[in-house]
Amino acid sequence: MAEARPLRLLALHGYRQSARRLRQRTGALRKALRGRAELVAIDAPHLLPASAEDDPDGDDPPRGWWFSGPGTFEAGEAAAAPAGLEESLSAVAAALAEHGPFDGLLGFSQGAALAAMVCALRARGDPRFPVAFAVLVAGFPSRAPAHGHFYREPIALPTLHVVGDTDAVIAAPLSRELAQCFVEPVVLTHPGGHFIPAAAAQKKGYLEFLERFCPAQGQAERPGAGEV
Repeated sequence: MAEARPLRLLALHGYRQSARRLRQRTGALRKALRGRAELVAIDAPHLLPASAEDDPDGDDPPRGWWFSGPGTFEAGEAAAAPAGLEESLSAVAAALAEHGPFDGLLGFSQGAALAAMVCALRARGDPRFPVAFAVLVAGFPSRAPAHGHFYREPIALPTLHVVGDTDAVIAAPLSRELAQCFVEPVVLTHPGGHFIPAAAAQKKGYLEFLERFCPAQGQAERPGAGEV
């Protein structure tokens, strides 16, 4: 019997990151998933103003998926006029079409919030987003009233929500709140902060979730709700 191909996940970085920076920060995860899943990262379309923490000599400027204010973003802000989301949804749709096929999404922080919105659109039948599941690390629901429609109905797409108990950037309750927007979410916790964990316990959780979608197993099963 031929060996099943690895799953392909389109990976969406966090705010002030980039595709290259996400690849650098997911080395342990990619090693843990080797042979089972591969990550293909893309850049957000919006360049951000430089800050003191950026490399002045770097050729990899920080990026974002949308803004809560002019050139800024705060996850907890109920932005009256958020900007840039439609361009980012179009960028994800283009990447899925041009570099696909993809099986699912992996998002980190703002990228996870965006991936959740893509899941909502997919669950409503939007043909631009042919994905079967998502892994959402340090995700959160957007507080912008203009984005409220994404969460009005339970999102019927399988998701794994990775929550850091000591995350000081996206607090664990925010990530759990996002999980509650989905039908039968799976929640994987870790004791750390704002990063993508890949220790043994998390590796087991990722693999158990992803195994449900392996092509060799035919029709994908929806994951059950609960903690991992």
